Amino acid sequence: MTDRRSSPADLDLPPLRSLWAYAVGHRRRIVWAASCSVLNKLFDLAPPFLIGMAVDVVVRQGDSVIASLVGIEDRVDQLWLLAGLNLVIWGLESLFEYLYQIAWRNLAQAIQHEARIDGYAHVQALDLAEFEDRSTGALMSVLNDDINQLERFLDHGAHDLLQLGTTVLAVGATFFVIAPDVAALAVVPIPVILWGSFRYQRSLAPRYALVRERVADLSTTLANNLGGLTTIKAFTAEAREIERLRRVSQRYVEANAAAIRLSSAFTPMIRMAILLGFSATTVLGGIRVFDGSLEVASYSLLVFLSQRLLWPLTKLGATFDQYQRAMASTRRVLALLRTPIVIRSGVRRLPTPRGALRFEELRFAYASGPEVLRGLELTLPAGETHAVVGPTGAGKSTLVKLLLRLYDPSHGRVTLDGVDLRELALEDLRGAIGLVSQEVYLFSGTVYENIIYGRPGATREQVLAAAQLAQVDAFVAALPHGYETTVGERGHKLSGGQRQRISIARAILRDPALLVLDEATSAVDNHTEATIQRALAELSRSRSTLVIAHRLSTIRHADCIHVLAAGQIIERGRHDQLLALNGTYARLWQAQASSPPACAG
Repeated sequence: MTDRRSSPADLDLPPLRSLWAYAVGHRRRIVWAASCSVLNKLFDLAPPFLIGMAVDVVVRQGDSVIASLVGIEDRVDQLWLLAGLNLVIWGLESLFEYLYQIAWRNLAQAIQHEARIDGYAHVQALDLAEFEDRSTGALMSVLNDDINQLERFLDHGAHDLLQLGTTVLAVGATFFVIAPDVAALAVVPIPVILWGSFRYQRSLAPRYALVRERVADLSTTLANNLGGLTTIKAFTAEAREIERLRRVSQRYVEANAAAIRLSSAFTPMIRMAILLGFSATTVLGGIRVFDGSLEVASYSLLVFLSQRLLWPLTKLGATFDQYQRAMASTRRVLALLRTPIVIRSGVRRLPTPRGALRFEELRFAYASGPEVLRGLELTLPAGETHAVVGPTGAGKSTLVKLLLRLYDPSHGRVTLDGVDLRELALEDLRGAIGLVSQEVYLFSGTVYENIIYGRPGATREQVLAAAQLAQVDAFVAALPHGYETTVGERGHKLSGGQRQRISIARAILRDPALLVLDEATSAVDNHTEATIQRALAELSRSRSTLVIAHRLSTIRHADCIHVLAAGQIIERGRHDQLLALNGTYARLWQAQASSPPACAG
């Protein structure tokens, strides 16, 4: 988060004020854009005054207002002067129209860009527990659709509101100066229009909030289905999924329809109120001219201005409609930014980590669930290789999440080189760890780009050396463009074993003090596994290594094996020692030894 942003307390204000608080770094630009909008409207309102003066010249000739102000008695000269003023005014109106469009559009682009980056950065900083109740589609809806809605409001809606307010104030003041009695009747519709506008605004707000929720549901459904196309096809569920998407999309259509029905009734109501105001100006002003209490020029000005005052109010419905959509989106964007960050970086630095790891009296439970770890104790001295084994659900992968500070323990602590992880700068902590997970994630780039992701400043020679060590070069030669072959979204163009080897190369290239292998060879065949194991054994000699293993054959030579069950270490020792105990580890070993070998791609 950057200094230009407001504090979380500021974001608890109403949405428009919250947006003003959020955009603290752009306030000068907002004021400039608003000033251009106001000046453009003032010059836009000037021609009716010139028309009134022209009528005054024709009717009163040498006694016109122009003659009395500038001393020009010739009627033709007066008209030429008005033509020159008209040219200047139209030029200034066009200039400020250009300036306000540039100002508002650039401002809209800047704020939507920063809101999207701030939102994404905030999402990255949230702990994983926050995502248990949030779907990827819902987050995408906020970061994309809602921010785009906010951009559209800043692009057009804010300008429209300012110009409408300028028109009402400028024209209303002119009416009351020229003919207060006519003005009183001409502006009678305005309070009715404003009252109706605010009533509609309050009624539209919950409807558009529901629309934004339905957009999130639709985005979630589409994201899930696109990610699960293989499963959908495998279970011949295409028709079912189309029907499910149709129902979700229909709910979005119905939510929009409810808002549209209400917003569409607004403009016809305003038109009837405008008719009353225009009629009052026309009839009462004309009567004032007949009895000589109002000049013809002033009457002409009032008739023109009444239209300029009242007719733009017909856009109020569309403007408020856009405003309510934008404010509903603003609430969702700012609500995301208000989500508290639980996992915060410490301040202690670790410039030369050794990789000594310790879990002390560790207790942990996921939200609304039972304890996964119950007073766990585990020590990994620097430079040694330790393995953690146990049945599914014992808490093995939870240890990795706590080590990376994706979660914090509810009791006890985890230390690296004797320092509590909560005191360490997250950059130093995670920079000291190289993770190879069973859930391999590759980005939609080339093989080379996915390997160098682990260490962006590495040379090509270092990247290729890591790839060779991880046996990537064994399959990359057969790819159409070698290391420059695109792997596809999530690496779908590669087999599971190929993706795993790229993940291992990425960790090797990182050259970490602590290597964490979470089922690192689960997706490779036995031959490739043996090759990678030799490479990892060589790599592990100079660093601490924590291995989360299901295949016990991969950790036979570990310095210490910890057997985890029900959230506690129940056995520990070397492979031969644990077999001699004839306990849980021995039973796991016997079960795997009697099973046929697994195959992988």
